[in-house]
Amino acid sequence: MPYSVRQSHRAPAITTPIAPDPALPRVCVIGAGSSGLAAVKALYTGGIPFDCYEKGPVVGGNWVFGNPNGQSACYQTLEINTSCPRMAFSDFPMPAHYPQYARHDQVADYFEAYLDHFRLRDQITFSTTVTAVTRADDATWRVSISGPDGDAVIEYDAVIVANGHHWDPRWPDPVYPGTFDGEQMHAHDYRSASQLEGRDVVVVGSGNSALDIATEAGRVARSTHLSQRRGQWVLRKYLLGVPADQVALPGWVPWWVTSARLRLAAMLSGNVAELGLPTPGHRPGQSHPVQSDGIRDALRSGKVQPRPGIARLDGGSVEFVDGTRVSADLVVWATGYRVTFPFLDPALIAAEDNDLPLWKRTIHPDLPGLYFVGLLQPIGAVMPLAEAQSAWIAEHVSGRYVAPPRDEIRRQMLADHQRNRRQFYTSARHTMEVDFDHYLWDLGRERRRGARRARRVPA
Repeated sequence: MPYSVRQSHRAPAITTPIAPDPALPRVCVIGAGSSGLAAVKALYTGGIPFDCYEKGPVVGGNWVFGNPNGQSACYQTLEINTSCPRMAFSDFPMPAHYPQYARHDQVADYFEAYLDHFRLRDQITFSTTVTAVTRADDATWRVSISGPDGDAVIEYDAVIVANGHHWDPRWPDPVYPGTFDGEQMHAHDYRSASQLEGRDVVVVGSGNSALDIATEAGRVARSTHLSQRRGQWVLRKYLLGVPADQVALPGWVPWWVTSARLRLAAMLSGNVAELGLPTPGHRPGQSHPVQSDGIRDALRSGKVQPRPGIARLDGGSVEFVDGTRVSADLVVWATGYRVTFPFLDPALIAAEDNDLPLWKRTIHPDLPGLYFVGLLQPIGAVMPLAEAQSAWIAEHVSGRYVAPPRDEIRRQMLADHQRNRRQFYTSARHTMEVDFDHYLWDLGRERRRGARRARRVPA
């Protein structure tokens, strides 16, 4: 059944510690955000020995407002763009009293409850940074850490990278010509309306953060202009009174059916180009969905003025490609993020232009023992996919799953990568795009195949 309509029941709480099996490979998990938590739970309940290192003192990553790890982009008005049933882990539904689209603080509380329910808190080493991960000659992994007790280098059989991909701001490159006398900041550093109040603001971007910040600026700033080079289809969160994403499809349906559903949602939502934003140059479904219920009213009322792309910065003003010019003392660049791994040598692995092909967005065929969790951009929420990835990795590490030959892995990886290139327009934003329901169905199918292969392996 589609994930959104599958009944979700809370698993029993873990009350007795689970002892790891010392005969199994030892694993390192990097990060305790939503994806890292999924990995920790899969390894812990699977009896696999592991260490998890979290740079900050709390779990939850990007959903923690003012996270002491210094990497969260959370702002005061942030709420989820995927409804709670579609975002929650499969065995731990969000509380029934939550709104359909939870606030960031509610999501952070949910992760804390998940942590305690499954007895995971003691499995995480907090305030510890992974500074380097290197491949040893014997195919193991050396992980260098730095924490309150000093530095250390520890050897592991496998490493799970769960450091997230919304923490390293991507600024315009090349920079726009001219100079600017006001303040420039990336959306990653936006926290509250107080940073916008009484100012002449230009917000640059067409994603969810850009629309959220522009809407808030329209409420408190002296003037607000939203600059977009490329138009987007902006979907409403509710259609016919229910969360739009609750109308889900079986994962096995072909992509054109999902694309048709997104086109219908766009049609029912209305084209924001009628309010002055650029006309999208692509069909709905050819880009990552953008959702906003507030931007329409802000544009319609004139509180937010639509503008095309920037041509140049000029002292106390910004000039756009259509020749218009506005006064500005703050430019907010909502221009996305770079996918980086500061602990991995780029000569070993890197995501140039955010492009890093992986098998099922998890495994690199040339680097056995190195796994990635949450390094995808779904049409839906990351958490259930990270949960499925983590369960798959635990099966792989414990020997309950056996992968197909490496040439078959490469063939599938290339086919998936080429399919994504056909389905979405070319941009750094779409290099990791997956269809939520299809991904879960496809990975579940591979896990079953791998389990059958494992049963055929002689003892």
